[in-house]
Amino acid sequence: MTTPPTPPPVTFGMVVLDTPAPFELATFYSALLGWDIVRVDDDWVAIKGPSGSQIGFQLAPNLVPPTWPSDEVPQQIHLDFDVADLDEGEAFALSIGARKVPGDVHQDGFRVYLDPSGHPFCLCRV
Repeated sequence: MTTPPTPPPVTFGMVVLDTPAPFELATFYSALLGWDIVRVDDDWVAIKGPSGSQIGFQLAPNLVPPTWPSDEVPQQIHLDFDVADLDEGEAFALSIGARKVPGDVHQDGFRVYLDPSGHPFCLCRV
């Protein structure tokens, strides 16, 4: 019996979202989370939170956003953010550019939105 190789240390780096507008989408999430924009290039922007967590935004000029909840163009990832008050979280998210999902897909305990590039994300009551 062969012993499997020992894996090298692997740590999580960041989530990266494709977008036709990296700076604009980074600005949206920076405002939503209160994080700082820490890197700006022509095709890449990153934000960083106080714990060191990061989200990157990569230029994808031909991005076709998902059509969730329809599966015509399926979502491949979505982000969940915790909030104490869903109404307050929703009002703020909408004020900085989030959009409600067509059909008003809200459940008890969480609500679904689209970011300015069309990626679904949820606000979840904690």
